[in-house]
Amino acid sequence: MDLHGNAALSWSGRRELARRVVEDGWTLRAAAEASGVSVRCARKWVVRYRGGDSELADRSSAPRRVANRTCPERVAVIAKLRWLRMTAAEIAETLAMPLSTVSGILSRIGMGRLGRLGLEQPVRYERSRPGELLHIDVKKLGRIERGAGKRWRDGKRQHYTGSYTDATGRRRNAVGWEFVHIAVDDHSRLAYAEVLPDQTATTAIGFLRRAVRFYRRYGIRIEQLITDNGSAYVSVAHAIACRRLRIKHLRTRPYRPQTNGKAERFIHTMLAGWHTAPSTAQAANAPKPLTAGSSPTTIAADTQPSATNPRPAEPTCSGPTPSRAATRRSGAGLPRARPSAPSRAPRART
Repeated sequence: MDLHGNAALSWSGRRELARRVVEDGWTLRAAAEASGVSVRCARKWVVRYRGGDSELADRSSAPRRVANRTCPERVAVIAKLRWLRMTAAEIAETLAMPLSTVSGILSRIGMGRLGRLGLEQPVRYERSRPGELLHIDVKKLGRIERGAGKRWRDGKRQHYTGSYTDATGRRRNAVGWEFVHIAVDDHSRLAYAEVLPDQTATTAIGFLRRAVRFYRRYGIRIEQLITDNGSAYVSVAHAIACRRLRIKHLRTRPYRPQTNGKAERFIHTMLAGWHTAPSTAQAANAPKPLTAGSSPTTIAADTQPSATNPRPAEPTCSGPTPSRAATRRSGAGLPRARPSAPSRAPRART
């Protein structure tokens, strides 16, 4: 039982006071003096005790009737607007009500925190066989050349001095971007990734063909393909390529990346591997850093299998990038491990 902070008697003390008066025949003054309260307080607990032990609990101090209380119809309207993910300020402006009143009503009806209120519940799915559905997505990443940050450059060496040649053959002094194309099988979680220079339709078609050949080596025939609504995937050339490969192309709903969540989760796994590679490269027993198109990784722990078709954790494989074969040997275009600082000899004490 929650007691008031200034309550003189606990529940058992109130019961004992009332029992002395009702059952033992004590006077109100004697029982009040024994409990250290006033006669008025003792009389109150005796009256409540005659109604049952449950009446000895604290009652709400809120008034039973409030003349200017918001009507239930207006509260229902506020709740419906909240389900539309409107903030308290927006609801107050729409209904011409004080913001404090709207905030109090939202807290009272349990809708004070917006959270996932009004959002669709996630629907997790998993296809029944390998190759039934293939997830494809692209992640745009900036190149890191000659290191990044003052600690790596010692504050002296020049930053970002790389250059590249654009599609028109013009030499540009900029680092530029790289695009990680990934493909993940919906059932087996077998993954294939390449680091390519762009995300045009021609590049996406070439990646799709190489991914199909990669899965065929494992006995998997791709039946359906799901992507977002990027320009490369909505092009006519990509539709023709899917028709020639006998693959049905599906696209996610606009502004709904959760549909292609397995590909999004694998991208996060790769980024985490690249991010932790510099910090773990110096450890003697550290695993091999994740590099594009070379190292295997496991994404089964990061994706939720279906409840009707549970699946044990399986490692994924990623194929080499044909146009970036030299990248793995030279290490260019990928994050590099930060060199360890030189150790200092201990200073002798005099």
